[in-house]
Amino acid sequence: MAMAGFYRRILPSPPAIDFASAEGKQLFMESIQNGTMEGFYRLISYFQTQSEPAYCGLASLSMVLNALAIDPGRKWKGSWRWFDESMLDCCEPLEQVKAKGISFGKLVCLAHCAGVKVQAYRTNQSTLDDFRVHIMRCSTSDDCHLISSYHRGTFKQTGTGHFSPIGGYHAGKDMALILDVARFKYPPHWVPLTLLWEAMDRTDETTSQQRGFMLISRPHTEPGLLYTLSCKHESWVGVAKYLMDDVPLLLKSEDVKDINKVLRVVFLSLPSNFGDFIKWVAEVRRQEDGGQSLSQEEKGRLSVKEEVLKQVQETGLFKRVVAFLSSSNSCCRNAPILGQEDDLPDIAASVCCQGAQILAGKSSSVEGYCCKEKCVKCLKTDGEKPITLVSGTVVDGISEQGLDVLVPSSQTKMNCCGCGPSSHIRMYPAGNDVLTALLLALPPETWSGIKDEKLLQEIYTLVSTEYLPVMLQEEVLHLRRQLYLLKRCQENRVDEDLDAPLS
Repeated sequence: MAMAGFYRRILPSPPAIDFASAEGKQLFMESIQNGTMEGFYRLISYFQTQSEPAYCGLASLSMVLNALAIDPGRKWKGSWRWFDESMLDCCEPLEQVKAKGISFGKLVCLAHCAGVKVQAYRTNQSTLDDFRVHIMRCSTSDDCHLISSYHRGTFKQTGTGHFSPIGGYHAGKDMALILDVARFKYPPHWVPLTLLWEAMDRTDETTSQQRGFMLISRPHTEPGLLYTLSCKHESWVGVAKYLMDDVPLLLKSEDVKDINKVLRVVFLSLPSNFGDFIKWVAEVRRQEDGGQSLSQEEKGRLSVKEEVLKQVQETGLFKRVVAFLSSSNSCCRNAPILGQEDDLPDIAASVCCQGAQILAGKSSSVEGYCCKEKCVKCLKTDGEKPITLVSGTVVDGISEQGLDVLVPSSQTKMNCCGCGPSSHIRMYPAGNDVLTALLLALPPETWSGIKDEKLLQEIYTLVSTEYLPVMLQEEVLHLRRQLYLLKRCQENRVDEDLDAPLS
């Protein structure tokens, strides 16, 4: 009696050549000898199968990010820092990607958010010859990888739009190796480069734009150390528009005469959900991972963050922001994000809930989590300065998890449980320094509409990055890149090199 079975698709050949076939092996060996498989080794070390039928873009990107050894800035599972599809939840909700896939532009946006340098080209922005040059570049080095967005129909394969990394190139036969992340469907295979270009030169019916390719490499500078912009909340569209479009127009239309008036104009109309947009970066760990001590690595990261915080608070702009927010006539002093002192236990409780969500491998809302038994501590070791740490227990209705938040801080006075009445008081990042960093990150042209020439020069002096310490300068430029990225995402113009406006 016959029994039904399901099998992987048979790879149409020609035009493709199975990587594991005799001909495929020969192409591989010849390419190795000619030096055009250098990018292959790192990619194959992190080769993965997409976990959902529509996750080809996420699988391709996480594979490349791991091949480039990009730090995700958070733990995947246990103590391991590793990119997984479930962690690529910025720019587009995972449930939406699961249902409909992801567009070329949104995948570029995701790559930028992950902290890499991206050069993206649709086929109407490039040529076959240029594509061949880029393929050769990534195939002869291991510091650049190429992801192709193409239509399977060109290769007589089932399905439509698809993403996969390119693993190598055979110059003599002019063929590219596609490391197909849908390994349950087709194996890795060689295809003629001209045919791959034709497969990319198809219109994506969802966006009505051409497909293309992106080159992904390590960034010139590391991601932000202490501050970041979040596009995981719907608020980012409105806040990015306000900062990049509305603020310059407001300053141009208002007759501002002094710094306080400028700050009033900027802060008065901030969107109510502004606090979801810019945040200081807190590090979370399970209590059982560290106990009452910090590793040298953790101490090193905290020390660097504390130095950035100190540098922010030493700027002239920070002093003006603090004076404005503390003034009796400040219209904004009661807004949560704008207060001089934010409630550290409450902030830490929110961070603990986010950490519990991440450690559990979940991507849904943190609304089901509650943090109880919050406690601010000072860890003191012989010969070293105290370390501020907030402990909390997160419950989700099923289980509970003890978490610690490692807090970057600068020395002042703060009561810490377990430290006694005479312990150091410490100041952690608050609304005033977060706002200072964001104002420094606004493009210089933001202020050009100010009519008073003397005031304009004073503003330019306060927001200039030219004489900032190197660490703070890099932090500010990182935020500025993020702002440009979000603006381009909003305008659907992400297919550009983000270094361009900053050079």
